[in-house]
Amino acid sequence: MKQIKKLFSYLVALAMVFSIVTLAGVNVHAAGETATSKSTYTLTVNNTDTKAKHIFEIYQIFKGDYNKKENEAATLSNIEWGSGVTDAGKTAFGPAKVKAESLNDSNVSSFAKELVSNSYLQSPITTDPVESGKSAAVNVSAGYYLIKDKDGSQKETHGDYTSYILKVVGDTTANTKLNVPTVVKKVEDTNDTNGTTSDWQDSADYDIGDSVPYQITGSMPTNIGDYETYKYVFTDTMSKGLTYKANTAKIKIGDTDVTTSFTENVTSNTDGSTTVTWSCDNLKGIQGVTINANTKVVVTYSAKLNENAVIGSAGNPNTVDLTYSNNPNQGGEGETGKTPEDKNIVFTYKTVVNKVDKDNNPLKGAGFTLQKKVNGTYQDIKTIKAGETTKFEFSGLDDGDYKLIESTTPSGYNTIAPIEFTITATHDTDSGDPKLTELNGVKATGEIDLGTQQKATVDTSAGSITANVVNNKGSELPETGGMGTTLLYGVGAILVAAAAAYVVMNKKHSTNK
Repeated sequence: MKQIKKLFSYLVALAMVFSIVTLAGVNVHAAGETATSKSTYTLTVNNTDTKAKHIFEIYQIFKGDYNKKENEAATLSNIEWGSGVTDAGKTAFGPAKVKAESLNDSNVSSFAKELVSNSYLQSPITTDPVESGKSAAVNVSAGYYLIKDKDGSQKETHGDYTSYILKVVGDTTANTKLNVPTVVKKVEDTNDTNGTTSDWQDSADYDIGDSVPYQITGSMPTNIGDYETYKYVFTDTMSKGLTYKANTAKIKIGDTDVTTSFTENVTSNTDGSTTVTWSCDNLKGIQGVTINANTKVVVTYSAKLNENAVIGSAGNPNTVDLTYSNNPNQGGEGETGKTPEDKNIVFTYKTVVNKVDKDNNPLKGAGFTLQKKVNGTYQDIKTIKAGETTKFEFSGLDDGDYKLIESTTPSGYNTIAPIEFTITATHDTDSGDPKLTELNGVKATGEIDLGTQQKATVDTSAGSITANVVNNKGSELPETGGMGTTLLYGVGAILVAAAAAYVVMNKKHSTNK
């Protein structure tokens, strides 16, 4: 019996031990404590930039013991200065624990900028270039880390510098904090014949001599609030077929005219093109406007399609890019980024008339006037006088209704009736590289022949509509000295002979009496 009682006592004691161990296990799990025995952790930096690659530098600001509880933020305990801070920085900031405890959401960005601007950083882990949309993973010990772009790595790129990232490191991921503005250029297309004007789009066609309206729209980065100043420069390059009149552009932010806050500079290039810049050193310093992530800057201007305009599918392109402050960590001062170019294009065409006779032989002596229907009324646009030429080119035309009039007719030929025809064209209206896709010349009756029995030849690349225009000779009526006169002379001789015979016979008759 005593042995049974002792065994029972042992079992009770053992059960109590198991209960204590189990209870302790539950409490630990409920507290959510994760193991802190790891010596290294993985820090992954994602490059969220959609255009530019980045080289990251990673600095250990504080080191300590990493702690992470479920549903709570990660913390560091037993904090000391990390390997990434210089002795001068440690002296300037004082004890690491005190400095760490003073940081909060309102001053942490200032702390990061102070570390960088005072050159208090050293010994970074530097990544290889990280492509757009890719990541870099590095092994680090527990601590508080500052992540930044390598100085100079985003100069004149299509990206910008990430805002400084501060992370308490266990195994963790950091996404770059960056955003860039965009720039878009559009053109309006007007049909003179019916008076309609398109929406803003990426291509148009115009007559040489027309004024072409353009619109440029620039946006803001989402982190514009991180900048103290913000440089903003539009650079517009017009091909040699476009002429800009200086200081005619208008620049607005919302309903406010801010043209005087921008400096315009016009440069004529050796290839005949023209570059115009509109520059503002500090967009955030313009009085009377508020700059935020939704702000748009809109430039409108017109350029004349001139005599150097390229005919056909090569067209007359116009590009724009935007130079902008790209380092919010320096308040907007210093380096700049540049957007990719945005392009649109203006097309123009030509009609070629070959003057021929009915046998398709070249025929000299003709002259032509080309008219265009503008808002329902035909107007003269060009006259080519008669001479030795048999080929007549009317260049620099856009779509619309036209009338070809033979103003001088070759001698001995009948004047042709006026020929009415329509030029139609199709070109990309929403494209980064717009193309001329179709060109036609259609007679008013629906025949593609410009009034002849032969169809016109259309060359989209050359932008030309070519057709033979035939003159027929006048009617060949009898002339003096022809067969009619010979016949008349013969009849006259017979009549004279008959008259003489009559006189002789009449005399004989009188004598016999």
